[in-house]
Amino acid sequence: MRYATLEGIKQPVLAINGSNDIIIPKINSFILRQSLPNAQSSVYPDADHGSQYQYPGLFVDHVVLFLKE
Repeated sequence: MRYATLEGIKQPVLAINGSNDIIIPKINSFILRQSLPNAQSSVYPDADHGSQYQYPGLFVDHVVLFLKE
């Protein structure tokens, strides 16, 4: 997918990454946040691809805040 097509996505997006995620590099979340009009991202320190399992409380807090908007 070309980055220019991302601007056409209007749904809110929450991108979650771990700072050590080697499967989906955190730069991808940065690109999404810059390219999508309704995007947010959270990067969890010292976390891998399963950052939501390494930081479950923080992850739930971020999801709840995102869904309330």
